[in-house]
Order: sequence, then structure tokens, then C-alpha cells
Amino acid sequence: MITNTKCECGHQNPVGTVLCEACGKPLDREEQLSSGNLEMRYDGVARRSQRVNPGVIDLVWNFFSSVKIAIYLIVLTLLGSMLGTIFPQESTFLNIDASTYYPEKYGTAGEIYYKLGLSHTYESWWFVLLLVLIGASLVICSLDRVLPLYKALTRQKIRKHRQFLTRQKVALVTELKEEPEAWVARMVELLQKKGYRVRTDGAALLAEKHRFSRWGPYVIHIGLIIFLLAVLARGLPGLNMDQHLAFPQGDTVRIPDTTYYLKNEKFTVEFYTEEEMPKEFRGKKILPKLYETRAVLYECTANCTDPSKEPQLAEVARHNIQVNSPLSYNGLKAYQFDYDLTPVLRSVQPELINAKSGEVYGKFKLDMNNPQRSFQAGLYTLSLKEKYMDFGLNEEGQPVSKSPYPNAPAFLFLITGPDLPAGGQQYFYFPKQVDKEKFQMTAINDKLGGSGRFLELEVGGMSDVDFSESTTYLNIRVDRAMPFVWIGAGIVMLGLVLGFYWQHRRIWLAANHGELVLGGHTNKNWFGFRREIVSILAKTDLTVDEKSLDNGGGLA
Repeated sequence: MITNTKCECGHQNPVGTVLCEACGKPLDREEQLSSGNLEMRYDGVARRSQRVNPGVIDLVWNFFSSVKIAIYLIVLTLLGSMLGTIFPQESTFLNIDASTYYPEKYGTAGEIYYKLGLSHTYESWWFVLLLVLIGASLVICSLDRVLPLYKALTRQKIRKHRQFLTRQKVALVTELKEEPEAWVARMVELLQKKGYRVRTDGAALLAEKHRFSRWGPYVIHIGLIIFLLAVLARGLPGLNMDQHLAFPQGDTVRIPDTTYYLKNEKFTVEFYTEEEMPKEFRGKKILPKLYETRAVLYECTANCTDPSKEPQLAEVARHNIQVNSPLSYNGLKAYQFDYDLTPVLRSVQPELINAKSGEVYGKFKLDMNNPQRSFQAGLYTLSLKEKYMDFGLNEEGQPVSKSPYPNAPAFLFLITGPDLPAGGQQYFYFPKQVDKEKFQMTAINDKLGGSGRFLELEVGGMSDVDFSESTTYLNIRVDRAMPFVWIGAGIVMLGLVLGFYWQHRRIWLAANHGELVLGGHTNKNWFGFRREIVSILAKTDLTVDEKSLDNGGGLA
């Protein structure tokens, strides 16, 4: 415990200060009796986390200023990152139902993995919280240390207490036969030639160089803070997007959370011939030689948020997208990712007919993606109640859409008109014949309509079916935070260079009464520091070897 905050030199030191800020004399009673090297990390200046009677805010500050806590947080984050790599993340897939994919693919372990939320680890609240806590720890650790360091380095006094000098790791007490002021003047010239910035006070001097290297760790902290903020900012709307979207040939698809639309004018794929393929692949799967999307990017200029109106689009970019050759516009990039040559249903024109008499009441166009809400077929009105792009049943047996793509489209209509109940009659319609059989459309409708059901929806022929020949899958990326990630990484590299390639060196000298007392300190490379001091002293005709400067336990 500090017994006295006022030094004999008259300087009043804050409570918690170990060494006098002016002369460097140890203030703690035990420290005064010790003969070991002084702790010079902050020249004895107290940190806020070392307050004697901390309050609530100080306790929080102390928690985050602890290096041990920071290490724990980093280890927890690394462990969390490792958990996210056990199985592929949901974001790596184009079109899956995560609730069924993981149990089916990986069994019980996959089901546990999904239910624990580890399938989207890096977007989870706890992982983001760990990053925030690491950022808070970096900020508070830096402030807790950089402020005392700045205070110590900018308020250095030239004359230091004898005990301060003799208890440095590099120290020398020797006889001086010359006039002190003249000898110090010669030392000033020699030190300046070595790049030191020298200040004198009579027969005492303080020489230092490369002070800027002391800020290296804190520059690293600043870079890491910017890096973490940029990573966290990627979760904000509009700053980051990394989605895999399907674009059927001929369709113009809106890019979610943006005002952009992208049209796949034409998709082409070329395959290697048998002769062109490597020998180890011949007779096996045919490999694509080139696949390309002729894409046009539009920006919405009007009616962008009103679903009842057709958006007005203006072309802003056009590019033939290939692997490693994305479409790029104003921070948005569209990369070629995959393709599917399976035809995709775009629209059908079913006829409402009387299943008993064969009478046709009318025909209407049913679009898979953006269907109308109401259709008229003769005297009958069909109101669309539900739409399922990829029909399936959940665990409770309720109909759901497993994906946003028209893999198995289904529509639930309410039909009203002559010879039907007053409240209308429900009717499930599957445009694809394979889905009609798979999901037993007739049985479903018989159950919905009862024994008196007589209406059916049927497509007359292929001329009433519109489909796209292929689908291209593009990886749409928007990352406005990435420049800040690179800035943070660059600042970290600058801090590493500052800390690794330069050392902060300080030399204190006090010459009086025929005695020379020297103390020296550096934050690393003590061997080089001692050798430099020996070479400088040798030029003053003061012969000293390096071992005599090695003050491992302090001088009496």
C-alpha cells in the first residue's frame, strides 16, 4: 500500500503511483527497501484499474481492462468459431430446409447442431456479443494503459533520484575525473550523432530515441477495433449482402434489400468433349468448359415499394458473367456460382372445366412468382388464398413452402359462383402433373369440396405452358464495410512494424562530485542497447565493458 504520495522532491503524486512522477524515487515502503530492478512499464504511474476503493464503474472498468479476461474472451470466440466449422453453415447452401437437412444428412448430431443454432454460428447473438465484448476489452485495455504511458513519457524530468538510476536494468556508477559539465557536453554531441534527442539540466541529461515505437501495441489495438467494428457493421442492413439467388432464363428478379433488379437474358453452357477431357475423367461425368450468364442490371426509379404497381426500371449495367468475371456496379457484385439445366415453370394458362359434363367455363394466366389475387372464368371467380412455391408439410402436418423457388408450386383457391356453397369452395391446384400425383391433388380436393365437387383446373396443352429452359445461380455480394476491414488490417500491420523494428531507448546521466551515475532503459533488445552505450562511453575515454552495465539485481 502507498504510504506517502508526496515525494521528498516536493512533487505531489496521485494515490496509486509507485514511483514519483518527477524524480522517479520509489514511494512504496517495500519498494524503497528492495534492491531489484524497477518496474518501468508506465514509469510507475498508476492506472485507473489500480484504484484503492473502486466504485461500480471502476469495477466494470477493471473487468474489461484485465488482459486475462481479454484472453478468455478470445479463447471463447475461437472455440465458437470452431463449433461453426463442424458442419457446413446454412449460408453455404442454395436451397435447403435446414430443419430437415441437418438431421437427414448428419443424423442425431446434425439435429442437435441445428437446434443449438450452430448452423448459423457467425450470425448468432452470442457470437456477435463475444465480438462486442472483445472490442470493449480492447478499448478499455488501451485507455487504461495508454493514458498513464502518455502522461509518463510527456512529463519526463531530466534529473532523477539516485535510486531510480541505480535500479535500472542497465546501470553504471563510476568515478568521473573530468569536469562534469564539460563531460556531459561531449556526451550530448555523441548521443545526438546516434540519433538521440537530448535534454540537459546542468550536469544531468536525458537522452531518448524511437519513442514512437512505444505506441506500436496501441496502434495495433486501434487497427483491431476498426477491424471488429467493420466486421460488426457487416450485419447492418445495406452494408453487407452475401446471397445465392436463382435467376431463371428470361426472368427479371429483384435483389432483396436493394433497389436493383437483375435479368438473365440468356444462359449458355459449353461442355468438354470426350477428347478434350483429362484421361482420369473420361467415361465419367461430363465437365462444363464454360458457363455464362448474359445479365442486365436495372435500378428501380419509381413504384419500388408498392407491390400493386409495376416498378419502373432503368438499365445501369450489362455484363456477361463468367466464373471470376463478375458483374460489378456501385459496390454490388454478381458472381457466377452454379446452374441448373432443368426447365423451370414460369406460368400456366389453366381452364376451369366441369369434370362431369366437360364444359369449359374460361381460361386465365397463372404466374408462378407474382400471380394475381383474383381470376374470372365465366360466371366463376377464383380468389387466391395461399401460394406455396415449394410445397411440403411441416412436423404438424401443415402445408408450408420449403424454399422460395418454384420446385413444386401449389395454389389454394376459393371458388365462388353458381351451384357452389354460399361461402365458396376451396380448391388446391398443382400445375405440374408429377406434383398432382405425388401430393394426391384429387384426394385433397375431394376432401375440401365434398361429394358435390364438379370443378377442375386443367391445362389444355403445352402451348399454355411457359417455362424457362435453365436457371443460373448467382452469388450477389455487397460489402461496403470491406474497405474498413482492410484499413484496420493495414493499421495493425503498421503497429506491428513500429513495435518490431524500433525500440524506445532512454539514458539518464547525473555527474557530480567526481561520480557518474548512469541509468538506461529500453523495451527490448537489451544486448544491443548495452553495446551502444559501451561504444558511446568509449569515445569519452571511459572504458566500460557490457557486463558492468548488466544490473541484474540493482546496485546498492
